[in-house]
Amino acid sequence: MSPSGADEREPRSVPPGGAEGGAPPDPIAAAAAAEACAARADDELDKVLAHRDTPVPSLDELRAALQWAFEKEEVEPALLDRFAEHARFVLTGNQSMNLTAIVAPREVAAKHYLDCWRATRLLPLMGRKLLDLGTGAGFPGIPIALSEPHASVTCLDSARKRADFVGTSIAALGLRNANAVWARGEEHLARNKYDLVFIRALSSVRENVRLLRKVRHALKDLLLFKGPSWSREVRAGEREAERLGFKLDTVWEHELPGEMGQRALLVYRAPGAQGER
Repeated sequence: MSPSGADEREPRSVPPGGAEGGAPPDPIAAAAAAEACAARADDELDKVLAHRDTPVPSLDELRAALQWAFEKEEVEPALLDRFAEHARFVLTGNQSMNLTAIVAPREVAAKHYLDCWRATRLLPLMGRKLLDLGTGAGFPGIPIALSEPHASVTCLDSARKRADFVGTSIAALGLRNANAVWARGEEHLARNKYDLVFIRALSSVRENVRLLRKVRHALKDLLLFKGPSWSREVRAGEREAERLGFKLDTVWEHELPGEMGQRALLVYRAPGAQGER
């Protein structure tokens, strides 16, 4: 999703010889930069092709991985069955689309499903209207919709292929409390209000609140899924968040099993919640 705060200045022509007011570009440096860029592109292509060459795990393999990831949690076996069904759908789609770089069953179970499910332990979601902003392959929206059937979940993405894939996933799972939307987040929030917006793997705290600045009164709570560098992100974005009326309310740090790293859930009270509590 493109930030609403993108620079909209008129394009300016660059004079012959390189950037404005500077010396002509060094051809050796330019060639090295081009080579490095090409190498990065090759690396990304290799990753995509590697995903497509990886066999899709069976439902039994995914179910066993989920059992391992949720071993210390109180969760209904039927929910893990549903997670396994969705995981196989995503990994099958990943053979033809670049949906996720996480393909090993235990990593899928912990990094996608356990991480998303834990948000349902932190916040009361029953009866609330939720928006998954930048849903990608459907995370965290679909696991949350499966976990909390009495919440209404909208999974939004600005890329039509991803939004269509998530819509197909929702239909395949028979989910009645979720829907997929293809739109820009700012435009959608200008027309719709939500109790909670959650964002996962979509830029920094500072960029997230900036992205929502024009529509911040359309939401009550903002939930950000973050990794181990969350405290640095919070400090870097603190001034911007306060200026825009986002108040950090709760931080919940948790560990993923198998030494897969630390995660954090950050809850910000948004301007749309003014006058509550």
